[in-house]
Amino acid sequence: MPFKPADNPKCPKCGKSVYAAEERVAGGLKWHKMCFKCGLCQKLLDSTNCSEHEGELFCKVCHARKFGPKGYGFGGGAGCLSMDAGDHLKAEQN
Repeated sequence: MPFKPADNPKCPKCGKSVYAAEERVAGGLKWHKMCFKCGLCQKLLDSTNCSEHEGELFCKVCHARKFGPKGYGFGGGAGCLSMDAGDHLKAEQN
């Protein structure tokens, strides 16, 4: 009977195996410590500042910027009202 290694879960970001000593869990998925970064600002995350949206990780600040409410009442008045659609927050499609 040939040797068959144990199947380890794959990191959603890099696709490599994640071992118990280096795993971070968010959104029901296991990530490497160095892959556990915000999708916009690349800040390293931990369990207190992590938000997951459709399989991508964000820090709470970037998640609120990209997916949070926009418009009057959330910025402090008409001076903060913006017609920005958030195009500058979209990840580059290369």
